[in-house]
Amino acid sequence: MNNNQKKEDKNKLSYNIRKFLEYCEVTKNQSKKTIENYQHYLHRFLKCAGDIKISEISQELIHQYRLYLSRLKDPKTNDFLSIKTQNYHIIAVRAFLKYLVKNDIQCLPPEKVDLSKIPERTVEFLTREELDRLFESIKKDSKKGLRDNAIIQTLYSTGLRVSELVNLNRDQVDLERKEFMVRGKGKKPRIVFLSENAVNALTEYLKSRDDNFSPLFISTKRGRSDDDLSIDDKKRLTPYSVQEIVRNYSKLAGIVKKVTPHTLRHSFATEMLINGADIRSVQELLGHASITTTQIYTHITNKKLKEIHERYHR
Repeated sequence: MNNNQKKEDKNKLSYNIRKFLEYCEVTKNQSKKTIENYQHYLHRFLKCAGDIKISEISQELIHQYRLYLSRLKDPKTNDFLSIKTQNYHIIAVRAFLKYLVKNDIQCLPPEKVDLSKIPERTVEFLTREELDRLFESIKKDSKKGLRDNAIIQTLYSTGLRVSELVNLNRDQVDLERKEFMVRGKGKKPRIVFLSENAVNALTEYLKSRDDNFSPLFISTKRGRSDDDLSIDDKKRLTPYSVQEIVRNYSKLAGIVKKVTPHTLRHSFATEMLINGADIRSVQELLGHASITTTQIYTHITNKKLKEIHERYHR
């Protein structure tokens, strides 16, 4: 390959996508999942655009890509991609363009790429009565019951994401101080706190264990057979397993809402705000990078509006 061909390759979309993914891994130290998502979205962009020169990325090309996404069906469900999923693809393109600008590569300015407007986000949460029914639905007369109770109490007490919960190790959680540190999105550390109920549930569960496995929550079955995993991680619960646990107990409790681990996170935040916590503190407890994300809860916890309604409505 001569020098002109080498220079030409560096102008191509495929080459720069590869360099961007390497930058995300090495320089930005982003999570494996984030890099996998970027790779998926940008390879879809490459498939639509072809291996063009970076200088050929235009607003018209972005428009054509958006049309392509709006008409694309998810092979798993055979449904069209949601607006939210389409926006994830565009966010990846914008991140890629920002990387190019940062490296003085002439390209379409990222600020010229807009996201589609989506309806204002709402959150599903459990009422106090529904939470009580959920906790009461768990029979604590077996190792599995003790584990499941500890899982659900911990999710509600801390507001953890399911990925954060399954990655916890036994030596990480301080039951005496009732607090511990987790690393959330972007590997950002934060302190979370355990309620008395959660501490009691975890204590009873750990007493029932007669193993030396590191994970805080382990499968009661044989464990995964993946040869690439350590013995510990073969026993570690997966996010899907925890989702199934929460879903099954919500059905037992007769809750008609779709209940997921994230519903318990929403319930944690909602209850905090209803009881008077300030939004900045809740932002820190949830590990949100932006206060805007936390503000989705304010419309359902605005005490002042309720007081005004009660005072002036007849």
